[in-house]
Amino acid sequence: MPRTSDPGPCPTDGVKPARRVSVDPQGPVLIEGPVEIVRDDGTIARSDRFTVAICTCRRSRTYPWCDTSHRPRERTAPPPDDRNP
Repeated sequence: MPRTSDPGPCPTDGVKPARRVSVDPQGPVLIEGPVEIVRDDGTIARSDRFTVAICTCRRSRTYPWCDTSHRPRERTAPPPDDRNP
């Protein structure tokens, strides 16, 4: 019995296979690569990686690629009391 979300057989008549996209509400959009992104100015950003993380918060310094800038930053240890050597 096929699953209800199964799209069926993949066509082999020259049609490119669909890319899988995963949306994380707290983070980036993950796309199975390779990927080309057309930016607002018409330039193209390309990645040949197996999975690509696309920034959706626009905080990334490597936009359009995610650099995890969306994650909250927390200190692991309190700063030392005396900062003068």
